Amino acid sequence: MRAMLLQVLYSVRSERQLVEQINYNLLFRWFVGLAIEDSVWNHSVFSKNRDRLIEHDVVIELFNRTVEMAQAKDLLSGEHFSVDGTQIKAWAGHKSVRRKDGSDDDRPPEDWRGERRSNETHESKTDPDALLYRKSNAAPALPSFLGHVVTDNRHGLVVNVQATPANGTAERDTAASMLDELAVRRSQITVGADKAYDTRGFVRACRDIGVTPHVAQNLTRIGGSAIDGRTTRHSGYGVSQRRRKCIEQCFGWAKVIGPIRQVMVRGMRKVDHTFTLTMTAYNLTRLRNLAGLNA
Repeated sequence: MRAMLLQVLYSVRSERQLVEQINYNLLFRWFVGLAIEDSVWNHSVFSKNRDRLIEHDVVIELFNRTVEMAQAKDLLSGEHFSVDGTQIKAWAGHKSVRRKDGSDDDRPPEDWRGERRSNETHESKTDPDALLYRKSNAAPALPSFLGHVVTDNRHGLVVNVQATPANGTAERDTAASMLDELAVRRSQITVGADKAYDTRGFVRACRDIGVTPHVAQNLTRIGGSAIDGRTTRHSGYGVSQRRRKCIEQCFGWAKVIGPIRQVMVRGMRKVDHTFTLTMTAYNLTRLRNLAGLNA
């Protein structure tokens, strides 16, 4: 577990490079508990042990511990949250996307010009869990996953995290499910979100579980916004809209420092494990910084 945290915190690209750095880096050796004369494990053994940790949800327990630490230090408001999702590029390329029925097996993998591809008819042979997805009409559709986080508005700490297959409704559906887990333990909470969450289905789902949706209004959409002046007139709505932008900090950190820009694992469970571990490392970094401010 400590070695995996090092891999995220120091932007080590692979298990092989991590083992090589632990072999000569005394700081890494001290952190993982190896003496200077101890031999380092093989990178293949490291990968197998990582799979065992996934089976026993060890990373999820560590993430929950970081949230408990923040709660014990009074760093969480417990009432005001923000939610958002980000695209995670899969470890698969366009050439791996082939027709599910195998009718294009005789064609070169790079020859798809003029062919309409969709998740209903095509899948990646490298990672079948990765779906074609794009965040905007100006971006290309790439084999991807989606990462979802809920952050507390007081200091931007992540309180819930999950990775899912990439589809058009995953952001809103997963957000409602994650907020439901938080709402069970609290009487009334608010959630800030961007225009992508301004749908009647998401707003209704939030209100059904006792969550006040402070979503950005999408006034250009047909039918208008799903919320009106009864929500936007309150000062808390403006605060939620300002604070929700802090959620981008954890995504930026996860893609620049962490391995989330393009994961180097395949399969939904391993991607979810990597995303949770990255947000755990982000929380630990934030807790260290906040401890320095409070000292």
